[in-house]
Amino acid sequence: MHVTPDPNAPAAALIGFDDFMSVDIRVGTILSAEAFPEARKPAYKLTIDFGEGVGTKKSSAQITARYAVEDLPGRRIMAVVNFPPRQIGPMRSEVLVLGFADADGAIVLAAPDDAVPNGARLT
Repeated sequence: MHVTPDPNAPAAALIGFDDFMSVDIRVGTILSAEAFPEARKPAYKLTIDFGEGVGTKKSSAQITARYAVEDLPGRRIMAVVNFPPRQIGPMRSEVLVLGFADADGAIVLAAPDDAVPNGARLT
């Protein structure tokens, strides 16, 4: 899913801490990436290692404007791992890879600034 909100919009409605904690955001390492020509919008199919607890998951990510498919394996990313899987064409996307839209609307992947283990949870 790709949403490009206005960067000058005010903050969303207040939520409680329990609401925040119900969204399970984890760090993973991209194991493989491949073109996804069947997707309606340009995207890649990613296989991501989230460590022992979550395991290896697949995702469709609309990140083709800023990233070459061959540069993605080994890259660390952040993703929501507890949304229900979503059917995207012939693929079942199991996690939502996180990123921010740049000034042109292209997605910049969200990633940890330093070394943390696969599966580390955002707190």
